[in-house]
Amino acid sequence: MNPHPQQNLAHAIRFLSIDAIVKAQEGHQGVPLGMAEIATALYTRHLKHFPQDAGWFDRDRVVLSNGHGSMLLYSLLHLSGYPAFPIEELQRFRVLGSVCEGHPERPHGEPNGIEVTTGPLGQGIANAFGMAVAEAYLNARFGDDLVNHFTYAFVGDGCLQEGVGQEMISLAGHLQLGKLVLLWDDNQITDDGSTALSISENVAERFRVAGWHVLEIDGHDIEAVSAALDAARKDPRPSMLACRTVIAKGVARLQGQRGGHSGRLFEEDAQAARDLLNWKYPPFEIPTDVQQTWRNAGQRSADEYHAWHARLAALPDTEREEFARVMRGDLPANWQQVLMDYKHQALQAPVAASGIFISAEINDLLTPILPERMVGCADLEAPTSHKRSLTAFNAQNRFGAYVHCGVREHVMGSMANGMAAHGGILALSVTYLAFADYERPAMRMAALMGLPVKFVFSHDSIGIGRNGPTHQPVEIMASLRAMPNMWVMRPADAVEAAECWELALQNRTSPVSLIFARQSLPLVRHTHTTDNLSRKGAYVLQEAACSPRQVTLLATGSEVLLAVQARELLEASGVGTAVVSMPCWELFDAQDATYRNSVLGTGVRVGIEAAVRQGWDAYLGASGGFVGMTGFGASGPADELYKLFNITPEAVVAEARRLLSE
Repeated sequence: MNPHPQQNLAHAIRFLSIDAIVKAQEGHQGVPLGMAEIATALYTRHLKHFPQDAGWFDRDRVVLSNGHGSMLLYSLLHLSGYPAFPIEELQRFRVLGSVCEGHPERPHGEPNGIEVTTGPLGQGIANAFGMAVAEAYLNARFGDDLVNHFTYAFVGDGCLQEGVGQEMISLAGHLQLGKLVLLWDDNQITDDGSTALSISENVAERFRVAGWHVLEIDGHDIEAVSAALDAARKDPRPSMLACRTVIAKGVARLQGQRGGHSGRLFEEDAQAARDLLNWKYPPFEIPTDVQQTWRNAGQRSADEYHAWHARLAALPDTEREEFARVMRGDLPANWQQVLMDYKHQALQAPVAASGIFISAEINDLLTPILPERMVGCADLEAPTSHKRSLTAFNAQNRFGAYVHCGVREHVMGSMANGMAAHGGILALSVTYLAFADYERPAMRMAALMGLPVKFVFSHDSIGIGRNGPTHQPVEIMASLRAMPNMWVMRPADAVEAAECWELALQNRTSPVSLIFARQSLPLVRHTHTTDNLSRKGAYVLQEAACSPRQVTLLATGSEVLLAVQARELLEASGVGTAVVSMPCWELFDAQDATYRNSVLGTGVRVGIEAAVRQGWDAYLGASGGFVGMTGFGASGPADELYKLFNITPEAVVAEARRLLSE
């Protein structure tokens, strides 16, 4: 039987991967060797892309969710002609400084073909889901001529065993995202051995009952894979192509075995594979005809690429400029005026609103001028209120900008990452702070990729009262502040909330955690200023008045009011006391030493926060005082809990006096 005419295209993937892994002396060969035919069918016959412009907005997105198999993606990008992946980079696989890292890493600069950073299993398919949501929303807004593309994800068994995978399966099926296609490497092997060690269900059936279009095929049959992709592109449901494969196919010693996942490859294995598959070429050499066929395949969408740009250029100026703005992620002209007006009006508000409702009010005001903003909420609309004038995004209405995520915080966060990585969407994710731990893996990936996702949290402290300690996140702010490239913002009142939202929206290089109280936030700022006082992370809210500064009280969020009340008591007794509000430690840390020292002062310092002390010593010093939590909370009315845990103005005064007496 003659081999398939495209078989050598698949073998090119195999041997580039084998050669790179042998040279590096480590790697995961199971995915690229087992999925070579699947990838060949997708990239040579179906994928809409243009390697010379890796960031073309209407390209199909490809996510390697089983990111340990990174050589599959690097081989495809090289063979297709992506400039960032010359053969020299593949030869430097897993070498420090190479773009071919152990797992795919989304670039922080110009796009290069890697859509998202993957490695933690399940994150990639959840990101792909978010990309599909973004595409559907933008398609509804701008039409087929500008936004009409698919999202594909290569998927392994591990991705489908992770909880976030099941969350994605359920929600994507519910939303009927017909342009989402998963290609499952169904090899029945994980790192420990057979999948039968840990699962017994029919995985394909899980997708069917969730409303997916499912096809089960031979993953080494290029024609079968291509026909399945054709069917997937025509079906209105999201598609799962269950591709039965042999792990590490071509390496006789390891194929179909546990060691096929990541067992060490040797030069003898490479040579044996060459003999078995009749590949007569030395390491990293691709025959000219195979390479040219691959490069031609990389240009298959060139006409479509140029036609798309022609359609964009033909639009009326206002439409073209608006689309370009959204593509770039720029904010519209005069967007800050909404926040400035709110900030000014907040000073006249007769009743203090709850912290999270302040954020909701701000976001509702932004809705008409930020149509690219999409909000995901974890079944908590009533207590978080971030829907308001938004309509729901669902299977019937792609114009809706509010995604009901259900009780699925993990996929909600990963969806937001996918939206942000896709582009054209300003993504918000809303839940209680106690549930940040459910979406923590997604938040970490957002920080790692530098995605500007806004993670909005309510119920930030013991102030939620009778919900009890399970809902009182006393330790979570410290853990979020420990995360590199994450801004953590905890505004003290409506004025600071507007300022923090302004800063968060301007941030395009990292995620932001915006943390709000459930309880009302009385004003601590009483004078309007056009300057954003929060932009430096901390500032002197009230300076000492009765005498030179002896005490500095530092606080965040709802506890700033306690600091103000404690200052009144200390000042009345002749102790010069300043109050410093610290809405964002990360911004404060970025200021120069002169500014930081001027804010902190040289006398006694007391930190106040209804959370644990961890992290505060950087500002308080070894001898500084702290009024806050030392353990978990309790169930009871908020005012009683603050008294129970001794977080009161009187406790702050006592701590300051203790330090002054030492």
